[in-house]
Amino acid sequence: MTRASILPTADEVRAAAALLSGRVRETPLIASPELSARAGGEVLLKLECLQDGGSFKVRGALHAMLALDDAARARGVVASSAGNHGIGIAMAAERLGVPATVFIPASAPAVKRETIAARGATVVATEPTYDDAERAARAFARETGATFVSPCTGRTLLAGAGTVALEVMTARPDVATLLVCVGGGGLAGGVGGYLHEAAPTVRIVGAQSVRTNAMSLALASGQATEIPDLPTLADGLAGLVDEEMLAQGQAALDGIVTVAEAEIAEAIRWLQQTHGVRVEGSGAVGVAALRNGRVRPSAFPVAVIVSGANIDAARWAAIVAGDTP
Repeated sequence: MTRASILPTADEVRAAAALLSGRVRETPLIASPELSARAGGEVLLKLECLQDGGSFKVRGALHAMLALDDAARARGVVASSAGNHGIGIAMAAERLGVPATVFIPASAPAVKRETIAARGATVVATEPTYDDAERAARAFARETGATFVSPCTGRTLLAGAGTVALEVMTARPDVATLLVCVGGGGLAGGVGGYLHEAAPTVRIVGAQSVRTNAMSLALASGQATEIPDLPTLADGLAGLVDEEMLAQGQAALDGIVTVAEAEIAEAIRWLQQTHGVRVEGSGAVGVAALRNGRVRPSAFPVAVIVSGANIDAARWAAIVAGDTP
């Protein structure tokens, strides 16, 4: 599968940005002097944790649902999610008047489950793991005729996600390295599709937890990869990498690194203490990678996408207080 066939084009991302204008937030891109000093060059933080729903996911979910015809909308949509994609789906469905069902793992944080339900979507949390939830969601789509909206694949979804990169490069055309959080590669695929055409010299580096490292293993082996379902602060990056996700990662990423759970907790704490932002583990992996030297950029400025903000309050407070996660 070629890059051209699987990633959205820069024009598709621009069209998505036009369609989403006024429907999603243009999030801040801020300087991080302390992180810049540590990394050896200018570092900027793209605060998608301040996006509607707390993550970039609403961009892709809403764009994918806007592409559905009236008949498909009437049949409804179904999604599998570790949480944030489900929130994006529920928000988009609420705005467009589309019935939505979201399958999440039983271990998903309560804040994510409650936010999905509060937006009017039906939540199914009977499956033990994310991969089980995805299989159940796809079966539900086959049985009911609802449209399955993947959290990680599909050109319309990726084009919506790619609008993050367009915003970064519009604000700072000199950005030379983009650091993205990676689970199934939806964000990487979207920003890669845009940057490879619009700013081909920008290096795209992924970051994930050592406990959510399916993409790292898949890229190393060149094969679809399943991993154990382990407790992690980066629950939003959990799950397998199938062949399509792998192809996206291969097409989009110039490199990928993993960070330890303790490093993620430290990054969550640092982001609150230094920049006053609440970030879940999945959104903190890029900052953790820079702070611990897992990524040593050769070209600056570096922009880090920080997404999302949905972490249970008690767990977040304990991490910020310095307790063991």
